[in-house]
Amino acid sequence: MEHRSETSGAIQILPGFVDLHVHFRDPGFSFKETIASGCAAARAGGYAAVCAMPNLNPPPDTLAHLQPQLDLIARDAGAGTTAVPVGAITRGRRGEGELSDMEALAPYVCGFSDDGTGIADGSLMRRAMERAAALQKPIISHCEEKSLLNGGYIHDGAYARAHGHRGICGASEWLPLARDLELARQTGCEYHVCHVSAKESVTLIRQAKQSGVRVTAETAPHYLLLADEDLEEDGRFKMNPPLRAKEDRAALLAGLADGTIDCVATDHAPHTREEKSKGLAGSAFGIVGLETAFPLLYTYLVKPGKLTLETLLTRMAHTPRRLLETWTGRAFPGEYGWDLHARWVIDPDKFCSKGRATPFAGWEVWGQVQPKNRDERRTP
Repeated sequence: MEHRSETSGAIQILPGFVDLHVHFRDPGFSFKETIASGCAAARAGGYAAVCAMPNLNPPPDTLAHLQPQLDLIARDAGAGTTAVPVGAITRGRRGEGELSDMEALAPYVCGFSDDGTGIADGSLMRRAMERAAALQKPIISHCEEKSLLNGGYIHDGAYARAHGHRGICGASEWLPLARDLELARQTGCEYHVCHVSAKESVTLIRQAKQSGVRVTAETAPHYLLLADEDLEEDGRFKMNPPLRAKEDRAALLAGLADGTIDCVATDHAPHTREEKSKGLAGSAFGIVGLETAFPLLYTYLVKPGKLTLETLLTRMAHTPRRLLETWTGRAFPGEYGWDLHARWVIDPDKFCSKGRATPFAGWEVWGQVQPKNRDERRTP
C-alpha cells in the first residue's frame, strides 16, 4: 500500500502511525505515565492508535479489572489518538497459574500478553494459544526464559565483559520463541512477537513465515540504531531486552527491509527520574520513544539510504494498522502533517510524556509534526 503524499509548502501529509506496544501505566502507576500524558506523547509523535500493554494495577485479567482502564481511556485519551488495551494472558499477569478470563476480555482488547513476564510452561502457553485462536485474537508474546537471565541487565557481550556487568544472553529470547513458533504452528493461533532483539530470532521468524506459521513481529528504534558498544553507564540505556551486538542490529535492519519484521513499535516504557538514575545495574528497565521514533528512523535510516521512506511508513503505519484492524474489527484512520525539513535536537525535558529516559538525548533529527496536528500542551 502506498502512503498518501501531499505537500503544502514544506508540509507532507503522512498516515498516522500505529504502535502495537506501549506502556501507559494507568491505572496503578500514574506517577510514571497517564492515559492523558501518554496519548499526548503519541500525538506529538504522529500516532493515530496505540496498544496499551497490561503492566497495570490491577492487571486486566478480568472484565472488572479491565474496566478502570477503559474508563480512563474514554475520559482522558483526547482526540486524535486511540488507545486500545491488551489483555493479560494469565491471572495477575504472572506468567504462570491460571489463564485470564479471555472470553470476557476479548470484545474489548486487541489481543493477550503478559508483557514483561515470559511464560515458561509450554502447556500453559498451548492452552492460551488454543483459547486465543478460538476467540480470533493474537497472542502478543514477551519471549524471555527467566532461567537464562542469571541476574543480567545488559547484553552478554563485549561491553558487559569489559565493564564487569552481568549479561543477558540472546538465547533467553530465541529459545522460548522457537518453542512458541512450534505451538503456533500446531494450534493455528495468530502469534505476534514483541521487541525482537536477537539475530537468531530474526532467522526463526523468517523460517516460520516460510513454513506458513501465522507469525508477525516487531522491533524498536533503539535496536535498529544502537548496539551494546554504544552503552553508557546511565539508566537511560537500560531496556529489556537489552541493546545487543552490531551483528544483531544488522540482522534486524535486514529483517525490517525484507518484511520478516513486520512493524516498528516503540515499547514506550516511562519511569520516574529516580527509577532511572541508578546506572545500568540498578535502574528500572525501559525507555520512552513515542515522540522520537519517526524522526530518528527517518534521519538515520531513510536519509542515508538504508531504508526507503515507503518501507518505513509500511512498518510504522500501514502494516500495524492492518493488524490492529484485523484484531479488533475497528478502523483507525488518521494522518498528520510533517515538516520533513525541520531540524531539531532531542530534549527530553520538552517531552509530553512524563518519562524522560532516552538514549537519544542530544541527537539531531529531521522531521516534526506540525502544531495544528498535535496537542502541544504539556501534561503535568
